[in-house]
Amino acid sequence: MPSDYRLAPAVTARVMGVVLVLIAVMVFIATAAVAFLDLHTAVLLVPAVLAIALLVAATLAIGRRGWVVRLGDEGYRVQWVRGVGVPAARWKDVEDAVTTTRAGSPCVVLRLRNGGTTTIPVDVLAGDREAFVRDLQRHLTDGQGLRPL
Repeated sequence: MPSDYRLAPAVTARVMGVVLVLIAVMVFIATAAVAFLDLHTAVLLVPAVLAIALLVAATLAIGRRGWVVRLGDEGYRVQWVRGVGVPAARWKDVEDAVTTTRAGSPCVVLRLRNGGTTTIPVDVLAGDREAFVRDLQRHLTDGQGLRPL
């Protein structure tokens, strides 16, 4: 049975915060252009429409593709994580899994038979860390029969 793990609320808030800062900069530049270049105030409609479009696009992207880790019957996929390494593999390609700490953040590292690794920082996942690890163990066991973490 497939499992999806979404972005943690704190990470989602940071992403939306960046989007709002970009919108604010865009509105500031348009306002400055109107003030200093003596443009018509209707020019401010452009950043307003772009801001709404950007907010809708960001909300849809996080809502529809807001999962970070997808554990399926055949393998896994990781997205939205920088430095993940190999973002997707089949369970049969996984040699083992270990827990570790990278840059002060607890992580699960899936080591692949070809020498590659997938690093999943559990801080970016919504929900209980232990439940994620148990679910990952179950998928590993079902997919290949590996020993638990």
